[in-house]
Amino acid sequence: MGYKYIIDINNQSSVYLKTMRHRRADYDIKDEVHLTDTDDVRDAICTIFSSSFTQFNKTVLTRAFEDCDRLFEGDYPTYLPCDTLYHDKQHTMDMTLALARLIDGHDRSVAKDKQIGADRTVIAIITALYHDSGYIRHEHDHHHFNGAEYTTIHVTRSADFLKRYLHKLDLGELSQIAANMVHYTGYEVAPVNIRLPDAKWHRIGHMLGTADLIAQMSDRCYLEKCRDRLFPEFVLGGLSVSTDKDGIEKVIYKSGEDLLSKTPLFYEYEVEKRLNCLFDKAYEYETVHFDGERHYIHGLGKNQAYLKKVLKAGDFSMLRRKLPENYGSKTFPGLETYMDQHPQKKLKTG
Repeated sequence: MGYKYIIDINNQSSVYLKTMRHRRADYDIKDEVHLTDTDDVRDAICTIFSSSFTQFNKTVLTRAFEDCDRLFEGDYPTYLPCDTLYHDKQHTMDMTLALARLIDGHDRSVAKDKQIGADRTVIAIITALYHDSGYIRHEHDHHHFNGAEYTTIHVTRSADFLKRYLHKLDLGELSQIAANMVHYTGYEVAPVNIRLPDAKWHRIGHMLGTADLIAQMSDRCYLEKCRDRLFPEFVLGGLSVSTDKDGIEKVIYKSGEDLLSKTPLFYEYEVEKRLNCLFDKAYEYETVHFDGERHYIHGLGKNQAYLKKVLKAGDFSMLRRKLPENYGSKTFPGLETYMDQHPQKKLKTG
């Protein structure tokens, strides 16, 4: 019998609840939706919207899911398959489902004039589906050899993709809104500098950023993914080192284990700030959707509590969950081999 940690976002107090079964590694937080099956995620979201709205543009939503699947799988014109290890299709589907649940909880808990409504919600879901499209390379890109090399500018690239894509859906009048709103999922534009027409769009942005964080940080294999997949992305994207004003480089993350050792501080000083302040506690809407339960926040807390246990023991062998395969995991040769193959990339890990 396993345990589920419930962590209070504000005071970090933890209690234990027994849970009868482990959730599968490629399923959502409730172990109900297969996250690598785009149709399953689409159907789950359409079921939510069918009960939330009198009607919604299911045709556009269906096409957006189909095109997203093609984009990640390498069947979208002029694009290669998504080869990033961490930011994969499973994460995108997980985050998009989380957003649909937050919006449902929001609209069930506010007055009618403050509800997001069906039309804006469809735009929100499309933005979520393509929020990491900026990691995916063009087929004639001979300067970058893995999508993670775009890490520092991937949100801007996603915004550019959204602007073009919404025109293809005959939603061009909303393309700039989506392109601006997607920046709530990244660090390239500070939230206070994101320009949107009104408070409702900003509220969607808060939920978009929240969904991105709580989905990945409550992933059953989050800790293993940070160590084995996020760290290589950081190295390829140049985030494992920093350069001071004198041009002297300093190693920030020496290894995947070093990245994990610094995750509790990242959670305490960055994640909590974004969830509670910048995104105005939008995570609370999951409680309404789940009729009083806090599945994502509990899952996030469980991972953070277990990480502290691992760090206290100094034993990273305690992280032994098997990660679901993706295109990147099947094709990425490993950091050492990658550096041997591309010496011009000047990759440093310590």
